[in-house]
Amino acid sequence: MSERTILVWFRNDLRIHDNEVLTEACRKGSRVLPVYCFDPRYFSKTPYGTLKTGFLRAQFLLESVADLKASLQRKGGGLLVLHGKPEELLPKTAEEYQADEVYHHREVAAEETEVSALVEAALWKKQINLKHFIGHTLYHKEDLPFPIKNIPDAFPVFRKKIERESEVRPSFIQPEVIRVPDNMPQGALPSMEELGFAASEKARFSVDFKGGETEGLESMKHFFEETDWLNLKNSRKIAGPELSSKLSAWLSLGCLSAREVYWAVKQAEEKYGAAALPFLLQLLWRDYFRFMFKKHENRFSPKGFFDTEIVKLDPGQQQLFDDWKNAQTKVPLVDACMLELNQTGYIHHKKRQLAASYLVNVLSKQWAYGASYFEERLIDHSPASNWGNWALAAGLGGDTQQKQQYDVLKKELALNPTGVFVSSWVPGSENAEGKEHCTA
Repeated sequence: MSERTILVWFRNDLRIHDNEVLTEACRKGSRVLPVYCFDPRYFSKTPYGTLKTGFLRAQFLLESVADLKASLQRKGGGLLVLHGKPEELLPKTAEEYQADEVYHHREVAAEETEVSALVEAALWKKQINLKHFIGHTLYHKEDLPFPIKNIPDAFPVFRKKIERESEVRPSFIQPEVIRVPDNMPQGALPSMEELGFAASEKARFSVDFKGGETEGLESMKHFFEETDWLNLKNSRKIAGPELSSKLSAWLSLGCLSAREVYWAVKQAEEKYGAAALPFLLQLLWRDYFRFMFKKHENRFSPKGFFDTEIVKLDPGQQQLFDDWKNAQTKVPLVDACMLELNQTGYIHHKKRQLAASYLVNVLSKQWAYGASYFEERLIDHSPASNWGNWALAAGLGGDTQQKQQYDVLKKELALNPTGVFVSSWVPGSENAEGKEHCTA
C-alpha cells in the first residue's frame, strides 16, 4: 500500500457496502479522508418558487449522514462534515490534509455536474486530481450493448436489449478497516434549524422512513424475506395498487446500492419464482433515466430537451397550480394523492403518474412547476427519475410515445377499487380510519 491520502467526497452514495469509491480509496491509499459537504444551494428556493429540499427529505438526509458517520467510525474511521460550497471547501481541505487525490461518484443532472466541474477546476489549480467513478446505476455503462450516444430512446427497446446482452456486476466488498488521518476532526452535523427549517414543522408530517444505510438494509431484508410472495397476486387484487417496497428512498441517497437490491430480488426469484421480478423493472427505469440524462446532456425542460426557458405562470395558472399542490382540485383521487404526498413525502409511482398527468392536463407546457414541487416534497427524489418521469407525462423526453394519458376513471379503478384510499385521505370522509389500508 502506498503512502498516500485519498479524500473521498460522499454525495449521493451514503453507504459503505458496494461503494467502489471507498473500496478503491482504502485499497490504494494508506489513509482515507471521508468528507460530506452540506451545500447551501440544496436548501434554497428554485426559480419555480419551491424549495430544492423540503423538510422530510432534509431530515432523511441528516439521518443518513449520521448513520454513515457511525458506520465509518465502527470501521476505525470517521466523517469530516463541512458546511458550505464544495468547490470552496474541498480544495482547502485536500490541501490541509495533503490529499494526493479526490475520489467521487459521477452525477448526471445539470446542477450536480456543474458542482463537480467547479470542484475539479478548483482542485486542478492546486494540482490535485478529481477522479470520477460510476456507481449509481444497476448496469455499468461500460457493460451496455451500445455507446451512450446510441442508447434507444424508447424504454421497451432499451430494456429488451439490456436484459438480453448485459449482465449486472457483483457488488464490491466493503473494507474491513478504514484508516483516517490522525488529526482529522469529526465535525458536527447541522440542525434542522441551521438548514432553514423550524423544528415545529415536524408535527405537520406522518413519517414512515428513517434515513441511513443501516435502516435501508434492514428494510430491504424485511421486505424480501417477509413479503408473502406466493399470495402476492391475491393481495394485489384486494389492495389495488401494486405492492411497493419503498426502497427508492434509500436508493435515492445511495444508502442502498442498486446492485444490492438486484441480488436480493434474484434471491427472492429463486425462492418464489417470477413474483419478485416487477422490482427489477423499477431498477431498469432508474438506469434508463440516468442514461437518458447522460445522452441528452440532462436537458429535460418545459419545452423539450434543448429549451431551458422558465415561463412565469399567469394568475389563472398559478391558482390551478396552488390548488393542485394544496390538494384542492376537487378531483377526489388527485387530492388524495397530493394529501398523502404532502403529509408523508411518498406516494406510489402510479399515483405520481396520476397527479402528474392531471397537472399536465390543466397547465399544459408548464409541467416543470409540478416536477419542481415533487423535488421539494419527495423523500426519494432523484433528479433523473423525477424530471424524466415528468417529461414523459408531458409527452417530451426521450420517448414521446409514452406520454401518460389522464383518465381519472381508469386510475380510480386501478388505485382505489374499494374507495378506501380516497376516503382515508380526503378531509371530511366517513372512513377516516382507513389509512392503514393505503398500500402506496
